[in-house]
Amino acid sequence: MPLFKRKSESDQPAQAPAAPAPAGLPEEVVAQEYQLKLYYAGKSSEGVRIKAGPRTMSELPTMLTGLTKSDVEVVDPLELEYAQAVPQIARPSEAMQWLNAHHELTPVARHALVVLESIDAIDLAFDSFACAMLDGDTDTSGYPEYNAVIGGVASHWDEATGDMIVRGVVGWGGRGVRGDTDRIGSRVLGSILGNILANQYAMGLTAVDRPVPAAGRGGLVCAHCGFASGHERAFYCPKCGMRLLRG
Repeated sequence: MPLFKRKSESDQPAQAPAAPAPAGLPEEVVAQEYQLKLYYAGKSSEGVRIKAGPRTMSELPTMLTGLTKSDVEVVDPLELEYAQAVPQIARPSEAMQWLNAHHELTPVARHALVVLESIDAIDLAFDSFACAMLDGDTDTSGYPEYNAVIGGVASHWDEATGDMIVRGVVGWGGRGVRGDTDRIGSRVLGSILGNILANQYAMGLTAVDRPVPAAGRGGLVCAHCGFASGHERAFYCPKCGMRLLRG
């Protein structure tokens, strides 16, 4: 009788698996691609000269009567402390100024400013802007869909005459674009211009260009409303239209 017996395979110690052979680099790298396209567009009408008077500024919201799908909000020109405000997250300090200046506005108005300031259709250094939803729908959080048309009337003071220059401005955009939005925007803009010309103080179309803000910002404080103008060459207050007093 043997003293020892041969071990079966089940009794043998487990062998470590052989290391796989190193794989060579693939001829072509398979990459997952990511892309985000933002599309902003807008239109602006010719300017209409409005005779200056005590009710001039209060006339702006009435120029959108019958055209809006939301309440009309009036956005005043930015005060000097917000001179660098821009709606661009890549510029954090300027973006924070922009949020501080406009955090009390509704989602519709904020969206309108993002679109129209991004394409340079309005400039709150001197523009007053009455805006609303003009066509389309909002999402569940209250922001306009990408194909919704937003906008209204933008105004500034003609420094040569003291009259107010008003023009219609519309915009749309975001993640995507729809082909007929441009056509709808043109139709709405035509209706806004018709309302502006029908105003009792309108004196006809004008070719006066928008002001160009000075490079160095150091304007005056309006003695009438207290608005600190950021436009050092301004003769009239961007907010109330009163002539600025110079020492």
